Amino acid sequence: MLRKIISIYINSFKGLSKEVWYLALVTFINRAGTMVIPFLSLYLTEKLHFSLSQVGWIMSSFGIGSFIGSWLGGKLTDKIGFYKVMVWSLLLTGFIFISLQYITSFLGFIVAIFFTMLIADSFRPAMYVSLKAYSRPENQTRSLTLIRLAINLGFSLGPFLGGIIIAAISYNGLFWVDGLTCISAIIVFMTILKEKKNPTQNKIKKIPISDSNKSVYKDLPYWIFLSIVFIMGFTFFQLFSTIPLYYREIHKLSEIYIGLLMSLNGILIFILEMPLIFYLEKTVINKIKVIFLSLILVSLSFFILNISNWFGFLIISMILISFAEMLGFPFTNSFAMDRAQKGQEGKYMALYTMAFSLALIFSSKIGMEVIENYSFNTNWYLMSFLALIAVFLCFWLIRTLKTQSKLDINLSSK
Repeated sequence: MLRKIISIYINSFKGLSKEVWYLALVTFINRAGTMVIPFLSLYLTEKLHFSLSQVGWIMSSFGIGSFIGSWLGGKLTDKIGFYKVMVWSLLLTGFIFISLQYITSFLGFIVAIFFTMLIADSFRPAMYVSLKAYSRPENQTRSLTLIRLAINLGFSLGPFLGGIIIAAISYNGLFWVDGLTCISAIIVFMTILKEKKNPTQNKIKKIPISDSNKSVYKDLPYWIFLSIVFIMGFTFFQLFSTIPLYYREIHKLSEIYIGLLMSLNGILIFILEMPLIFYLEKTVINKIKVIFLSLILVSLSFFILNISNWFGFLIISMILISFAEMLGFPFTNSFAMDRAQKGQEGKYMALYTMAFSLALIFSSKIGMEVIENYSFNTNWYLMSFLALIAVFLCFWLIRTLKTQSKLDINLSSK
């Protein structure tokens, strides 16, 4: 039995190109150093003594920078190619992260975090488009999953090391490590991975956009999908803003224990996500139905936090949201890439990442305001309810896709 499980795990990694593995390595190096983000809300309240409302505004600025950066990254990717965007984004982000530790005023931090994310998140659309160039179409979902595996392996290591660095040195050490790992990642990237043109990049001007289905802005199913992604991001981003505060203020956990609990998310995804996606791909299951199930798990993960203050519920909640992430994120990535029209990959993936960035703008601010004016429990009920709204949007999306498919069949038969 054990041998069979190991065999399935190994087979789930087979068939991926070496370039995708190189991308995963670079992503791991970069993500392992991203220690600031999980502790940012704690840093702002404990080190800089900002109020929860001020932290909410800073996190909203974080999201606005991410939103515009995602749009900019998509535009630049279609214009100059994903490789150049990835190189300059990582390099500049490294130097900016190092400089963040020297900014201590409220307004200064709002401006600084905006420009940090503007540059940092221009990387994301370029990364998604790079997978179209470096992976075969039949392996795209697994290629995305491998990248996420690298992200989560880094994420499982990052918060744990971050907690140790805070305890042993200070919060300032996080900014140095974060910046230097970004710079190291891009050095590795340029050394081992050579630029490759996206096969559709040179065909952009030849593709007519007269048909409504060829324009992303007239693609109704995709906009319903983006609404689902927005709510998924809105609820999930509580993991990096209100949840660490909940661990500290309600459960009185230290940074090391908070880091360990947050690392559980990355460890579970590292061990289970690739075999799970491999199995689901073989069953040819409907992507939207998988996303539907993930949103149910998101809703439950927040709801159970209100059942009791027993520490075990923190672990159960983290397990639920981790499985939700394993099911939801790869298949939303895959759906967006499959839906993208040739020559418009940058636009489609930019809107996809912008949906998450828009969620980040409102998620932290609204969460902080709800907690400050009401309670943590009220915020968890709100997140649970929002996830259920996204569940109903999944039903609408499935119905819309079926209707559009029938129309396409009728038009092609005429």
